[in-house]
Amino acid sequence: MRDRLWGGPRRGYHHGNLRETLIEAARHLIAVNGPEGFSLIEAARLAEVSPAAPYRHFPDRNALVDAVAARGFVLFGERLQAAAAGTRDAATAFRRMGAAYLAFAREEPGYYAAMFEVRRSPGVAAGEGESAFGLLAAAVRGIMPPGSFDAATIDAISVEIWALSHGIAMLTGSGGVLKRAGVPSAEDLLDSAVTALIEGHLVRRRERAG
Repeated sequence: MRDRLWGGPRRGYHHGNLRETLIEAARHLIAVNGPEGFSLIEAARLAEVSPAAPYRHFPDRNALVDAVAARGFVLFGERLQAAAAGTRDAATAFRRMGAAYLAFAREEPGYYAAMFEVRRSPGVAAGEGESAFGLLAAAVRGIMPPGSFDAATIDAISVEIWALSHGIAMLTGSGGVLKRAGVPSAEDLLDSAVTALIEGHLVRRRERAG
């Protein structure tokens, strides 16, 4: 079981990296059991340290989950940024970011669950989460006609797009709905849903202006 969780040879604790080893252990346990489905003792067992060892860095299990979430937001932002890089076409960059969002949720279930399925401590990963949101808002701004929306509206649209992305990611993870005959891939579904959302905002803007 331990080798399966780690996805390779056992990686016991080595001097100097206990905190990192515990974060990695918690990430694997969350991926398998969910964010509420493990204890510090189980993380210690997977990390091959004594039950008391985690308390050198984490006062309780929630603090360890917070650390996993903070790490996840950093990697999530890096994935979004990398997806948008390499093209000067704003629409292409935007679509790539959407696909990267879904890929991260699918490939990193431990991080994703810690980020979005638990109530984190106040301030945990706030900066990293805002950074990821800033990347999304900038991408939304890039595909809109110049001057079409003010900053507050762009932020509101970005939140709606994030909600769509999260919903599709969760439905993909749970199976069922998105595996029905005739339902497009998660990436195509997100692309069409976001396109409809943005077009709806632009139509309402033209109606108000007219």
